[in-house]
Amino acid sequence: MTSSSVVTTVFLPIALGVIMLGLGMSLTVQDFKRVAQVPKATIVALVCQVLLLPAICLGLVVLFDLSPTLAVGMMLLAASPGGTTANLFSHLAGGDVALNITLTAINAVIAVITLPIVVNLSLSGFMDGGEELGLQFDKMLQVFAIVLVPVAIGMLVRRRFTAFADRMLRPLKIAAIVFMVATIAVAVFQERANIGGYLQAVGAISLLFCVISLSVGYAIPRLLRVNRRQAIASSMEIGIHNSTLAITIALSPALLNNPQMAVPAAVYGVVMFIPAGIFAYWVSRRPVQAEVTTT
Repeated sequence: MTSSSVVTTVFLPIALGVIMLGLGMSLTVQDFKRVAQVPKATIVALVCQVLLLPAICLGLVVLFDLSPTLAVGMMLLAASPGGTTANLFSHLAGGDVALNITLTAINAVIAVITLPIVVNLSLSGFMDGGEELGLQFDKMLQVFAIVLVPVAIGMLVRRRFTAFADRMLRPLKIAAIVFMVATIAVAVFQERANIGGYLQAVGAISLLFCVISLSVGYAIPRLLRVNRRQAIASSMEIGIHNSTLAITIALSPALLNNPQMAVPAAVYGVVMFIPAGIFAYWVSRRPVQAEVTTT
């Protein structure tokens, strides 16, 4: 087994497992029940995440005339749910982190269905013989295992050993950041010979997609009278995708097994810190007005 295959078959699943385990250990069943308390904010954010963002990404892919492989990689990124980094940025910006946690949990469940659908449509639309490239509907069980099983284990650990889970939250958050950086580094290393061209090809679209995602995630909830803290949470959840998940699916030999498809997520995982940081600073400096939580 080559070092590259060891990385994609062993390291990446473990890295993603640790990240999702940490997410699960920050969740309780009550986080899912919270949807009933803030249904408007939750539904608006989910509609933007599941329906609007893939459509926006598709428009950008066509506008930038990406190569078929990179186009599928961008659509894979757009279909990926928010990650733990969104919760961190939401906290720094003064957002409703509880709503972030709820959205992250629900998105992780929904992505098991929506992510294969978006990717398969992209494979069919952009690539000849795309049906041979891997992420088919019969692979949904593998996506389920990658996304939900570690989350469920983390939630079970929190339920049974709450004090231990609380102690582990900070180390797991640090580990999640380390693994995210390492995952991006792996994707870049595997395509190091072509990285200059890929940066030129997807750097601008990745940055623009992040800016549009953040803007949509904030502006639409505000237009629909969702309160400011919830709109901030929505913006971060929608604007900061789980690039580690997208890279893992792209590189996994059991799924897409295509390093080029991981490039958009790897580039996005680096450039998104700039607009996300600027937006978090801008929104945290705005005057806060008293608002009533919408339902």
